[in-house]
Amino acid sequence: MQRQLHRWWSPALHREMDIAVYGHYGPALLMFPTADEDFLEYERCGVIDAIAPLIDAGKLKVFSITSVFRHSWFDDSLCYAQMAATHRAYNTYVEQEVLQYMYNHCKGRVPVLTTGASLGALLAVNAFLRKPDVYSGTIALSGVYSLEDYADDFFDDTIYFNSPATYLPNLTDDAILTRLRSNKTIIIATGQGKDEEPDMSREFSSILNAKSIPHTLDLWGYDMPHDWPTWHLMYKYFLSTINL
Repeated sequence: MQRQLHRWWSPALHREMDIAVYGHYGPALLMFPTADEDFLEYERCGVIDAIAPLIDAGKLKVFSITSVFRHSWFDDSLCYAQMAATHRAYNTYVEQEVLQYMYNHCKGRVPVLTTGASLGALLAVNAFLRKPDVYSGTIALSGVYSLEDYADDFFDDTIYFNSPATYLPNLTDDAILTRLRSNKTIIIATGQGKDEEPDMSREFSSILNAKSIPHTLDLWGYDMPHDWPTWHLMYKYFLSTINL
């Protein structure tokens, strides 16, 4: 498997940001790590090995970046207004820097699917919903879909517009809704074992249904905990069965 590590100074975030690239060809998979983890988490925790046959076969090319939570909501040295500002800057980083890097690396505007597990699912879904004209879909594993639990009593436009479970029920823009309903891959999956919160996925699925947005809600068994063995199996299954 081809593996490349790259770094650049992010004008949006005013810091060095890293990206890991796995594979040589195929539609692009943009991976957001769990919690406040870094761009190598999916490699360290075995996901890249689990999906290596797909990567080696040119079925997909993986791009993995560092989470915004490391520099925002989990950084106790910042006030909430600073955390919110960093999150807004992170969106700019993803949309203006990471996507352009991916297109350059792939030598064209290839289809891009977002994905993440746990808090990475929130970031993946939010990125997709913000730019349904850019992304081909999203795979969200064991997710929560609101930032509100991570900001105590703080609430502003950044919390609102980056919490899909909060803003999607109020979305009325016909152009955006039409894009979301048009030939997109949207998978909301979770286990039901230890530390999982399947009701979060059920509730978000209900919001998608209310907006007539086609998607798959897949609830795995009570033997599937909120942990890497579950996500290894899910990634192998979904990435081998969907049409990227």
